[in-house]
Amino acid sequence: MSVALFANPLGIDVIHSAFFSGEALSRGIWAPIALAGFAICTLLMLLEAVMRAMIWRRSVRSPTV
Repeated sequence: MSVALFANPLGIDVIHSAFFSGEALSRGIWAPIALAGFAICTLLMLLEAVMRAMIWRRSVRSPTV
């Protein structure tokens, strides 16, 4: 889902404005926003991986009926 968030036209425009723009003001405004978005998406992916691991371990330990 994180890839889809940044691969759509709006996400590509934000990434371009944050890191590849020729204007320093545009880079200065969009860079923190883009980095915060990357950090939030990374944290969500890590949380999902931890939750999946916990659920998988619990299902392995539980006896099947």
